[in-house]
Amino acid sequence: MKKVLIGLSGGLDSTTLLGLLLEQGCEVHCCIFTYGSKHNAYENEAALNILEYYYNKGCTVSSTSFNLEEVFKPFKSNLLLSGEDIPTGHYQDDNMKQTVVPGRNLIFASIMAGLAETIEANTIALGVHAGDHLIYPDCRPEFIKALDSVIYLSSDKKVEVLTPLLNLDKTEILQKGYNLKIPVPYQYTRTCYTSNNLACGKCGSCNERLEAFNNLNLNDPISYE
Repeated sequence: MKKVLIGLSGGLDSTTLLGLLLEQGCEVHCCIFTYGSKHNAYENEAALNILEYYYNKGCTVSSTSFNLEEVFKPFKSNLLLSGEDIPTGHYQDDNMKQTVVPGRNLIFASIMAGLAETIEANTIALGVHAGDHLIYPDCRPEFIKALDSVIYLSSDKKVEVLTPLLNLDKTEILQKGYNLKIPVPYQYTRTCYTSNNLACGKCGSCNERLEAFNNLNLNDPISYE
């Protein structure tokens, strides 16, 4: 059985990635990061609920949690608790660049690569997708290509980077998730970037999610303000 590490944020993309890898027969070890984002507590709660869901389905899943709040405390981003309000509007709008957290995926991937070597997994999988490319530089194909090379070499050619959603948009990801034998538990996922208990339905992340469900003529199973 192939052992794979993923970063599980509790969002739609990483949860679909988890479901996809489990259907392929992989043993999946999930990394859950606390880094001081506005929605972090809700993300982590979602991730734990998702893990429990798959565990109860008989899937081979496990997890490790990392607290990086002190690391990210000096960083500037509206996504962090120390930043200004989360912008509203469409995900592709220029103001959504305010939610970029500098170096986040690079830091997360480095930690995952180190853990992969430790537990003898030869793959780390990231849920980056086509909708992220415009806004987030650490989600673009050229970054992923370089990251794969760096991690492959730093691990003495033992660990590679897998990004099966890289060229898919949110609608295509959602459709893939609903086509799996074990349905992806989208009712447990957290997408909204705000610190609100319920999803705001106004930020770029919420808008992109709602558009994906609408494109497939499906009702989003979570509640909104």
